[in-house]
Amino acid sequence: MNKYLPHLALLAANIIYGINYTVAKDVMPNYIEPFGFILLRVLGALSLFWIFHICGNKEKIDRKDIPRLIICGFFGVALNQLLFFKGLDITSPINASIIMTSNPILVLLISSFLLKERISLTKGVGIGVGLIGACTLIFVSQNSNKFGFGNDTFLGDVMVMINAASYGVYLVIAKPLMIKYRPLTVIKWVFTFGLVFVFPVGISEFAAIKWSAMPQKIVGEVAFVVIGTTFLAYLLNIYALKKVNPSVVSIYLYLQPIIATIVSISLGADTLTTVKIVATVFIFTSVYLVSKPNSKKHKNIH
Repeated sequence: MNKYLPHLALLAANIIYGINYTVAKDVMPNYIEPFGFILLRVLGALSLFWIFHICGNKEKIDRKDIPRLIICGFFGVALNQLLFFKGLDITSPINASIIMTSNPILVLLISSFLLKERISLTKGVGIGVGLIGACTLIFVSQNSNKFGFGNDTFLGDVMVMINAASYGVYLVIAKPLMIKYRPLTVIKWVFTFGLVFVFPVGISEFAAIKWSAMPQKIVGEVAFVVIGTTFLAYLLNIYALKKVNPSVVSIYLYLQPIIATIVSISLGADTLTTVKIVATVFIFTSVYLVSKPNSKKHKNIH
């Protein structure tokens, strides 16, 4: 059973992330601007991480690991979150979703370069299958005449692409810390150092939030983003990263379009088709292939 727990954690985290697309878009930018929202996310989640850590075992970190934690805070919290929310605000959800599917490929390449992780033929096929499934789902579930990487979305597209690469770097450089420390210890310090970078960027938009003008529904959605998307999902991801390779963590991103589609259907904004069911099969097949351990008998692409 223990070998399935990391995958259950990744499944839960990406369900939360899939819902977050709709929830975050509902809040931004009418009630909270992107950078102000990120500062709120980091402050809220960091408070919870510290509370849980203080109540549990107070594990200390080696001074030599502080530089790596600072880098994780920059790539995994500051650059990753700031660029994604700002990019999503500028570009369309369709563009952002398509760009984000490049993350597993980036993680495999970064892992191969930094951690010398072997890319087996099976994992390579898995990446391709997942990409086909995710792209099929995204293209079919959207109105094609609204798709495009034109000049009006170029900056947002670039931001989301850098965000995907940033998250890939974070997954790879955080892996050694996961082996050495408990997940809560790592994520607490990652967010602590991430706050240092986020604070000066988001403080002006954070100060402009008009709390009294927020409907109860929006307050609930903000709470979901802070507690669910930022606190719980990050903790689940960091737990899984302790047990599996960064490439496995990243491949679960392909599940997010499925969740986003389910949310859309439940709101009456979309319908289920045969093509979407086929795409779902592709994506779960991809997760299976990439999750398989490397075998010495398999040919390596490296």
